[in-house]
Order: sequence, then C-alpha cells, then structure tokens
Amino acid sequence: MTTEGLTPDETDELARRARDGDRDALEALLSAVRPRTLNVCRGVLPHSSDAEDACQEALLNVATKIGQWGGRGRFTTWLHVVAVNSARTTYRRLKNQAVATDTPQLERPDPRTTSVIAGTRLDLLEAMETIERDHPQFVEPLLLRDVYGMSYEEIAQHVGAPLGTVKAQIHHGRKLVRPLLRGTP
Repeated sequence: MTTEGLTPDETDELARRARDGDRDALEALLSAVRPRTLNVCRGVLPHSSDAEDACQEALLNVATKIGQWGGRGRFTTWLHVVAVNSARTTYRRLKNQAVATDTPQLERPDPRTTSVIAGTRLDLLEAMETIERDHPQFVEPLLLRDVYGMSYEEIAQHVGAPLGTVKAQIHHGRKLVRPLLRGTP
C-alpha cells in the first residue's frame, strides 16, 4: 500500500482519470500524493517552510501538467521527478534572494563535519548546480539514484535511456560530485 492507502495500480488509475479531465480524480490524487511529495521536498530542503513551498509548487505542476505524464511508467516515478525539480527550483530562488539581499556570506559548512540535517544536503545542491552547467545529463539520474534511492530501471524508464547509459551517467556524475562535496574545486 502507498500513502493514503492506495496501491500503485490504484494511484496510476486515479492519475489516468485525472489526466483525462476528471476533476474529482485530480483532487483525490493531489490529496493522496501530498504526503509523499512533501517528503521528497524535505529530502532536498532542510527547512520545513521551504519544503512546504516546494511541495505546493510541485502539486501545482502536477495539476497543470498531468497531461505530460505518458502513463508508460508509474505515476509516482513521474511525481518524484516533478517534486525534485520543484525543490531544486525553490532552492535556486531562495539562493538568488539571499544573494540579492546583499547579506554577508556565511562560511560554507564542511560536509566532513556537518550533519546531514544541518547542511550537507545544501552542499549537495551546490555541487549539482556546479556540474549541471557543464554536464546536465548527469544531474537528474544522480539525484534520483543517490538521494532518492530509485532503482536504475525506474530511472532508465523515466529518462528514456538504456539502462547501461543511466548507470554510466550516475558513475560519471559521482566522480564529478565527490570533489565538490569535499570542499575542493
């Protein structure tokens, strides 16, 4: 059973009905997946209010873009990616706002001595932002695998790439991220 007592097949069926224009199904779907969406956002953003904002953005994206879910894979896989992207967008927005306020820059936490809750996830987001500039193909598979624990097969299906390609992208992405997490260029 998934969140709110729906099986994966029931969730997919509700999503199909919502995608086909059933407003009641859409409302039921959004209610059913909200806890899962919030948990994904909390996995990226350590502050509850920021995670709530990202969750709301993700649910709005689900409501307005559900037609983009092709129905080939599980709805929850598509939802997961929407939630991750919303959390990353929220992070970027917050980061830009912080820079715009011209506050003094705080020293970056050292991931070797900082707890996961206190800041390592933010270091990971910074690392992802850095590698995304030159290697965008590595970011999504790496986040989905190493942060959210999705299987290689689910990731391959979602991104529409062969399994071997996805594994190689994750391997190369890890090689690029490691030095950034250690605080070295």
